[in-house]
Amino acid sequence: MPRPGSAQRWAAAAGRWGCRLLALLLLLVPGPGGASEITFELPDNAKQCFYEDIAQGTKCTLEFQVITGGHYDVDCRLEDPDGKVLYKEMKKQYDSFTFTASKNGTYKFCFSNEFSTFTHKTVYFDFQVGEDPPLFPSENRVSALTQMESACVSIHEALKSVIDYQTHFRLREAQGRSRAEDLNTRVAYWSVGEALILLVVSIGQVFLLKSFFSDKRTTTTRVGS
Repeated sequence: MPRPGSAQRWAAAAGRWGCRLLALLLLLVPGPGGASEITFELPDNAKQCFYEDIAQGTKCTLEFQVITGGHYDVDCRLEDPDGKVLYKEMKKQYDSFTFTASKNGTYKFCFSNEFSTFTHKTVYFDFQVGEDPPLFPSENRVSALTQMESACVSIHEALKSVIDYQTHFRLREAQGRSRAEDLNTRVAYWSVGEALILLVVSIGQVFLLKSFFSDKRTTTTRVGS
């Protein structure tokens, strides 16, 4: 027979472990860190710029992709605080560029659709500044990570990879849907045009066949002597 109070001690211990597991699960969810993900509309003959304050020695990555519009291309340009061009590409559908900030200041990157006269674009970009903070900071630690903490770190990295894959798949799905809708519109217009052409040809054939079987009146003129 259990001793008095043992049930309360087991309940308290279970509650403490439940709180610890809940805290670990909350830590496993990847946070935004220093990343900026934006999807925006870029009208024709337009240019959109973004600015980011970056400290010297910080590793950064710029990744972009055109989701909808025209030939799915855009101009991209990245400049340092002194206006020096670090990256420049013309009419790119997607690309990724990694660099290390050489000085403190405000970095500027722009997307341009000025070469397009009537087609607007939808652009997605992900600007990662610095590395993600560690899940379990190493300062003020006198022991190595426990087995559970190591497993949490592994799951955390796996979840970040899953989020990246999901983002890319969503972009590909959106781009594919846009292409399919554009193709469907073209097929619909082509079908309507073919129907009109067939209608005109049919009416023309009816009148042509009717002219073959119609009676022609002949006139006879007598010439008197």
